Amino acid sequence: MAYLKWAFIIIFWGAIAVILQYSLPQRDIVRIVNTYEERQDLNDWTRIFWSEPDDQSTSLSNRDVQFIQAVRANGKPIVYRNEDTSWGWPPYFKFDTANLYTEANDAISDKDDPDWVVVTHYGWRNEFMSIFPNAVSIKHVEGPDVRIIPWFNILFLTVFFAIVWAIWVRWRRFRQAKIDPMLENVEDGFYAAGDAIEEKRNGFRRWLDSWKSK
Repeated sequence: MAYLKWAFIIIFWGAIAVILQYSLPQRDIVRIVNTYEERQDLNDWTRIFWSEPDDQSTSLSNRDVQFIQAVRANGKPIVYRNEDTSWGWPPYFKFDTANLYTEANDAISDKDDPDWVVVTHYGWRNEFMSIFPNAVSIKHVEGPDVRIIPWFNILFLTVFFAIVWAIWVRWRRFRQAKIDPMLENVEDGFYAAGDAIEEKRNGFRRWLDSWKSK
Protein backbone atom coordinates (compact mmCIF):
# COMPACT_ATOMS: atom_id res chain seq x y z
CA MET A 1 0.00 0.00 0.00
CA ALA A 2 2.88 2.36 0.80
CA TYR A 3 4.38 1.72 -2.66
CA LEU A 4 1.12 2.69 -4.36
CA LYS A 5 0.94 5.86 -2.26
CA TRP A 6 4.46 6.95 -3.21
CA ALA A 7 3.91 5.96 -6.85
CA PHE A 8 0.80 8.17 -6.94
CA ILE A 9 2.68 11.07 -5.31
CA ILE A 10 5.58 10.79 -7.78
CA ILE A 11 3.27 10.57 -10.80
CA PHE A 12 1.12 13.48 -9.58
CA TRP A 13 3.99 15.87 -8.90
CA GLY A 14 5.80 14.70 -12.03
CA ALA A 15 2.75 15.68 -14.08
CA ILE A 16 2.58 19.06 -12.30
CA ALA A 17 6.28 19.66 -13.03
CA VAL A 18 5.84 18.81 -16.73
CA ILE A 19 2.83 21.14 -17.07
CA LEU A 20 4.65 24.00 -15.35
CA GLN A 21 7.84 23.47 -17.36
CA TYR A 22 5.84 23.58 -20.59
CA SER A 23 3.58 26.50 -19.64
CA LEU A 24 5.83 28.94 -17.77
CA PRO A 25 7.63 31.58 -19.86
CA GLN A 26 11.20 30.88 -20.98
CA ARG A 27 13.62 33.37 -22.49
CA ASP A 28 16.32 32.86 -25.10
CA ILE A 29 18.88 35.40 -26.30
CA VAL A 30 19.10 34.80 -30.03
CA ARG A 31 19.79 36.39 -33.40
CA ILE A 32 16.83 36.14 -35.78
CA VAL A 33 17.90 34.98 -39.22
CA ASN A 34 14.63 34.35 -41.06
CA THR A 35 10.85 34.15 -40.89
CA TYR A 36 8.55 32.06 -43.04
CA GLU A 37 5.06 30.61 -43.25
CA GLU A 38 4.40 26.91 -43.79
CA ARG A 39 1.36 24.63 -43.86
CA GLN A 40 1.47 22.16 -40.98
CA ASP A 41 -0.43 18.89 -40.58
CA LEU A 42 -2.25 18.74 -37.25
CA ASN A 43 -1.95 15.11 -36.15
CA ASP A 44 -4.34 13.91 -33.46
CA TRP A 45 -1.56 13.02 -31.02
CA THR A 46 0.43 16.25 -31.52
CA ARG A 47 -2.54 18.64 -31.81
CA ILE A 48 -2.23 19.56 -28.11
CA PHE A 49 1.13 21.21 -28.88
CA TRP A 50 -0.46 23.61 -31.37
CA SER A 51 -2.58 26.59 -30.45
CA GLU A 52 -6.26 26.84 -31.29
CA PRO A 53 -6.71 30.54 -32.10
CA ASP A 54 -10.19 30.13 -33.60
CA ASP A 55 -13.16 27.75 -33.54
CA GLN A 56 -12.29 26.26 -36.92
CA SER A 57 -8.93 24.96 -35.72
CA THR A 58 -10.46 21.95 -33.98
CA SER A 59 -11.89 20.67 -37.27
CA LEU A 60 -8.94 21.44 -39.55
CA SER A 61 -6.36 18.75 -40.36
CA ASN A 62 -3.75 21.34 -41.39
CA ARG A 63 -3.25 25.11 -41.46
CA ASP A 64 -0.66 27.78 -42.24
CA VAL A 65 1.67 28.58 -39.35
CA GLN A 66 4.23 31.37 -39.07
CA PHE A 67 7.76 30.44 -37.95
CA ILE A 68 10.74 32.42 -36.68
CA GLN A 69 14.21 31.01 -37.27
CA ALA A 70 16.97 32.10 -34.92
CA VAL A 71 20.49 31.23 -33.81
CA ARG A 72 21.72 31.20 -30.22
CA ALA A 73 24.97 32.78 -29.11
CA ASN A 74 26.66 29.34 -29.17
CA GLY A 75 25.65 28.87 -32.80
CA LYS A 76 22.83 26.37 -32.22
CA PRO A 77 19.67 26.98 -34.21
CA ILE A 78 16.19 27.30 -32.70
CA VAL A 79 12.85 27.62 -34.48
CA TYR A 80 9.77 29.19 -32.89
CA ARG A 81 6.17 29.09 -34.08
CA ASN A 82 4.15 32.30 -33.95
CA GLU A 83 0.53 31.56 -33.02
CA ASP A 84 -2.14 33.39 -31.07
CA THR A 85 -3.15 31.73 -27.81
CA SER A 86 -6.35 33.79 -27.50
CA TRP A 87 -8.20 32.76 -24.33
CA GLY A 88 -6.83 29.21 -24.30
CA TRP A 89 -4.10 27.48 -22.35
CA PRO A 90 -1.51 28.60 -21.43
CA PRO A 91 -3.19 31.91 -20.49
CA TYR A 92 -0.86 34.30 -22.33
CA PHE A 93 -3.80 36.03 -24.06
CA LYS A 94 -1.70 36.53 -27.17
CA PHE A 95 -3.61 38.25 -29.99
CA ASP A 96 -0.76 40.07 -31.77
CA THR A 97 0.68 37.38 -34.05
CA ALA A 98 0.87 39.77 -37.01
CA ASN A 99 2.67 42.44 -34.95
CA LEU A 100 5.17 39.92 -33.58
CA TYR A 101 5.83 38.61 -37.08
CA THR A 102 6.60 42.17 -38.19
CA GLU A 103 8.93 42.72 -35.22
CA ALA A 104 10.73 39.46 -36.01
CA ASN A 105 11.25 40.50 -39.64
CA ASP A 106 12.53 43.88 -38.52
CA ALA A 107 15.06 42.21 -36.19
CA ILE A 108 16.64 39.94 -38.83
CA SER A 109 20.43 40.30 -38.83
CA ASP A 110 23.58 38.47 -39.93
CA LYS A 111 26.80 37.35 -38.23
CA ASP A 112 28.75 40.45 -39.23
CA ASP A 113 26.25 42.87 -37.68
CA PRO A 114 24.20 40.86 -35.16
CA ASP A 115 21.06 42.25 -33.56
CA TRP A 116 20.47 40.28 -30.37
CA VAL A 117 16.96 39.90 -29.01
CA VAL A 118 15.28 38.12 -26.13
CA VAL A 119 12.52 35.83 -27.35
CA THR A 120 10.01 35.02 -24.62
CA HIS A 121 8.25 31.76 -25.36
CA TYR A 122 6.62 28.71 -23.85
CA GLY A 123 6.64 25.07 -24.90
CA TRP A 124 9.27 22.64 -26.18
CA ARG A 125 11.27 22.02 -29.32
CA ASN A 126 11.26 18.42 -30.52
CA GLU A 127 12.49 17.61 -34.02
CA PHE A 128 11.13 14.05 -34.01
CA MET A 129 7.53 15.09 -33.26
CA SER A 130 7.78 18.48 -35.05
CA ILE A 131 6.95 20.43 -31.88
CA PHE A 132 7.94 24.08 -31.69
CA PRO A 133 7.91 26.56 -28.80
CA ASN A 134 5.47 29.43 -29.29
CA ALA A 135 7.06 32.89 -29.29
CA VAL A 136 5.19 35.40 -27.14
CA SER A 137 7.31 38.55 -27.36
CA ILE A 138 10.59 39.93 -28.72
CA LYS A 139 12.78 42.47 -26.96
CA HIS A 140 16.09 43.92 -28.15
CA VAL A 141 19.12 43.61 -25.85
CA GLU A 142 22.66 44.92 -25.94
CA GLY A 143 24.34 41.56 -26.42
CA PRO A 144 24.24 37.79 -25.90
CA ASP A 145 25.74 38.04 -22.40
CA VAL A 146 22.89 40.02 -20.86
CA ARG A 147 21.73 38.42 -17.62
CA ILE A 148 18.03 37.65 -17.50
CA ILE A 149 16.37 36.98 -14.15
CA PRO A 150 13.06 35.10 -14.46
CA TRP A 151 11.18 37.24 -11.94
CA PHE A 152 7.75 36.05 -13.02
CA ASN A 153 8.69 32.38 -12.67
CA ILE A 154 10.26 33.00 -9.26
CA LEU A 155 7.19 34.86 -8.02
CA PHE A 156 4.75 32.34 -9.51
CA LEU A 157 6.52 29.29 -8.09
CA THR A 158 6.88 30.98 -4.69
CA VAL A 159 3.15 31.74 -4.54
CA PHE A 160 2.26 28.31 -5.93
CA PHE A 161 4.26 26.37 -3.36
CA ALA A 162 3.06 28.69 -0.59
CA ILE A 163 -0.52 27.83 -1.52
CA VAL A 164 0.32 24.11 -1.69
CA TRP A 165 1.99 24.33 1.73
CA ALA A 166 -1.00 26.17 3.23
CA ILE A 167 -3.42 23.58 1.83
CA TRP A 168 -1.28 20.70 3.09
CA VAL A 169 -1.02 22.21 6.60
CA ARG A 170 -4.78 22.74 6.82
CA TRP A 171 -5.47 19.28 5.48
CA ARG A 172 -3.07 17.77 8.03
CA ARG A 173 -4.77 19.63 10.87
CA PHE A 174 -8.22 18.59 9.63
CA ARG A 175 -7.10 14.97 9.32
CA GLN A 176 -5.61 14.94 12.81
CA ALA A 177 -8.70 16.60 14.33
CA LYS A 178 -11.48 14.84 12.41
CA ILE A 179 -10.44 11.89 10.31
CA ASP A 180 -7.81 10.19 12.49
CA PRO A 181 -10.08 10.01 15.59
CA MET A 182 -12.89 8.60 13.47
CA LEU A 183 -10.60 5.97 11.98
CA GLU A 184 -9.33 5.11 15.44
CA ASN A 185 -12.91 4.66 16.67
CA VAL A 186 -13.69 2.42 13.71
CA GLU A 187 -10.50 0.47 14.29
CA ASP A 188 -11.28 0.12 18.00
CA GLY A 189 -14.77 -1.03 17.08
CA PHE A 190 -13.34 -3.72 14.81
CA TYR A 191 -10.94 -4.83 17.54
CA ALA A 192 -13.75 -4.93 20.10
CA ALA A 193 -15.96 -6.89 17.71
CA GLY A 194 -13.09 -9.28 17.04
CA ASP A 195 -12.48 -9.76 20.75
CA ALA A 196 -16.18 -10.40 21.33
CA ILE A 197 -16.30 -12.97 18.53
CA GLU A 198 -13.18 -14.65 19.87
CA GLU A 199 -14.65 -14.72 23.38
CA LYS A 200 -17.87 -16.32 22.11
CA ARG A 201 -15.85 -18.82 20.10
CA ASN A 202 -13.82 -19.75 23.17
CA GLY A 203 -17.00 -20.04 25.22
CA PHE A 204 -18.52 -22.36 22.63
CA ARG A 205 -15.38 -24.49 22.65
CA ARG A 206 -15.48 -24.70 26.44
CA TRP A 207 -19.11 -25.78 26.25
CA LEU A 208 -18.24 -28.48 23.73
CA ASP A 209 -15.30 -29.62 25.86
CA SER A 210 -17.64 -29.90 28.89
CA TRP A 211 -19.92 -32.27 26.96
CA LYS A 212 -16.94 -34.30 25.74
CA SER A 213 -15.74 -34.83 29.31
CA LYS A 214 -19.14 -36.30 30.19
